[in-house]
Order: sequence, then C-alpha cells, then structure tokens
Amino acid sequence: MELINYSTGSMIAKEVKQAHRFWPRFKGLMFTNSMPAGRALHLAPCNSIHTFFMKYEIDVLYINKENEIVGIEECLKPGRLGSRFSGASSVIEFPAGAINHLTAAVGHTVAFVEDI
Repeated sequence: MELINYSTGSMIAKEVKQAHRFWPRFKGLMFTNSMPAGRALHLAPCNSIHTFFMKYEIDVLYINKENEIVGIEECLKPGRLGSRFSGASSVIEFPAGAINHLTAAVGHTVAFVEDI
C-alpha cells in the first residue's frame, strides 16, 4: 500500500505496513533495528505513541478520521512518549528525517492507495 499526500498529489511512502489489530499495534516498531527509507507503519486506531524498546528515532504524522494531518513530530528519540494531538485517531511512523523530504503539513489530507 502506498501513502499519497492527497492535498499535493505527491508520494509520501512507497510501502505502508498496516498495524490495525491489537498485537501488531502493540509491537509496532519495538525491537526492530531500523526502518528502510520509503517505508512507513500505520497504526490504527491509535492517538498516541511511545518509543520504548526502540533502537532508533522516528518521524510521526498524526491523522484524524478524515485522514487529515493534525500533528507532526520529527526525530522522536527512543524511550520517549510522543506528543498528543487533539483529534488524532491514527499515526503513521517513518524513519527519522523522512518528514524533512515530504511536502506534508498540518491540514493536508493523505490517502492510502492499494498497490495495483
């Protein structure tokens, strides 16, 4: 599944893994060594995150039920709690530094597109 910035038409992530059930959400990125560029993890439902038991920093988009970006967090270090953003219903996690290269901003809408 790809992630597109619907507001700008640009690609955000080429491969998005979904964590929409309890155990995949619970595990998230814990105990992994890295996340390759161009990939992301979508946790839903989820309105806040942590980076306990992680070995690397991540960037995070917080989105509401309409897939509108309501918050952005860059370079969240291991062992930390993420910010809380009003209205967030899911989060998308990226390798640290990915958001610097995106055209994503608060208020933009994202779209999940199935691979063809």
